[in-house]
Amino acid sequence: MIIGSGLIAKALNNINSGNMLFFASGVSNSLETRSSEFEREFTLLKNTLENNTGKLIYFSTLSINDQSKQDSHYVLHKLEIENYIKDHVADYLILRIGNIVGNGGNPNTLFNFLKTQIMNDNKFVIHQKARRLLLDIDDISRFIVSNCTHLNKETINLAYPYYYDLKEIVGAIQEKINKPARYDEINEGDFYKVTFDDSIDEFFSGISPENYLKNLAQKYI
Repeated sequence: MIIGSGLIAKALNNINSGNMLFFASGVSNSLETRSSEFEREFTLLKNTLENNTGKLIYFSTLSINDQSKQDSHYVLHKLEIENYIKDHVADYLILRIGNIVGNGGNPNTLFNFLKTQIMNDNKFVIHQKARRLLLDIDDISRFIVSNCTHLNKETINLAYPYYYDLKEIVGAIQEKINKPARYDEINEGDFYKVTFDDSIDEFFSGISPENYLKNLAQKYI
């Protein structure tokens, strides 16, 4: 069963869920502050668990690893749900997701934002010190199919394990669009280190950072 209707939920439609319960619903805006929005997700999760059995797959966020966001409502909420799952669910897999790249979805995601700025000839600012972890939306279902059955009571950081410079991402987008980006650079930005499970290194084995990024641009522009 798939709970949700957003980008991740739609990407799971081709999976034979069997006795798996995919919870891909809830707060998607990381800047959300309204407690009612977080309570709605928590209530839906609890009700879903009461009325269904099977392995729970919950989609969390890599932002939990970001020390600069430890006090944000969104991160605190995700941690609360993760802890609830660990205390109340016998069979689960928590996937902490990186910056998703796919068709549609939130227009403010990094890839969508940069694509829109370049296509519309808008000028923007690049933080030179910033690095980002990307993830093809299709890799979520591929990873689940190949690894879900033997991962139990695990919390996995899921993203392509390479920290992309923003100029690398901009370069791939402008090459695909065949249009130069207009931006200023400032000596700012940050990123956080993530520990990746051996299953992630094996899953992405043989795929170079350059080819992974190029493929994202080819698929989603």
